[in-house]
Amino acid sequence: MSTVNPEEVNHFTAQAAQWWDETGPFKPLHQINPVRLSFLRDEIIKHFTLKNQNTSQPLIGLTILDVGCGGGLLCEPLARLGATVTGVDAGQENINIAVHHAKESGLEMTYQCITAEELAATGVQFDVVTALEIVEHVADVDLFVQSCCALLKPSGQLFMSTLNRTVKSYALGIIAAEYILRWVPKGTHQWSKFLEPAELAEHLEKNGVCLKNLKGMTLNPFSNTWKLTSDLDMNYVLSAVKK
Repeated sequence: MSTVNPEEVNHFTAQAAQWWDETGPFKPLHQINPVRLSFLRDEIIKHFTLKNQNTSQPLIGLTILDVGCGGGLLCEPLARLGATVTGVDAGQENINIAVHHAKESGLEMTYQCITAEELAATGVQFDVVTALEIVEHVADVDLFVQSCCALLKPSGQLFMSTLNRTVKSYALGIIAAEYILRWVPKGTHQWSKFLEPAELAEHLEKNGVCLKNLKGMTLNPFSNTWKLTSDLDMNYVLSAVKK
């Protein structure tokens, strides 16, 4: 059993050199990153009742694992917020880019080319696990969610984000984004692999992790900025806690 879909991994590693190109194929991730990071920061501070919330590094003392880290787009800002960060990805090319960029940025973090289930088998656990825009690309959702939950310490916090499986997400997330506007390369997403929030929450509950907060993420096409909303029809992000 494996969470790795070789076609999906090859799709992203083929573009690995462009992870940090804000106008390249990963432009949407660069655009959505600030709103994702804001949600994570606020939820983490609230859950762990952190006392450094008004400083530039409020996450000092916490260990965070980013599953499906790609080139490190989320790992680096989390490290700047003070967390001890580990990023894992199934694509070695992605890890190579992440390591190189971290060195250029003068940041210290750990990167590994390993799957979530392989890392979970070692018994290591983290205060926080993030798996953003990755669950829709894995081969085995059950095993992936199970592994992410196993990687959490007791009372640890899990963040996941993906696209809802709706008519709107098919029209905008695939037809418009991939074929008309060309925001992302064709074939980036398969609508059938999108998960409804209730489906993802059920996967979490089976593994002893309880949904705590759920928000939609909506793009303003005029300003090219994202914001948190109550609209879950397209992109959504959630926080959950291990019982």
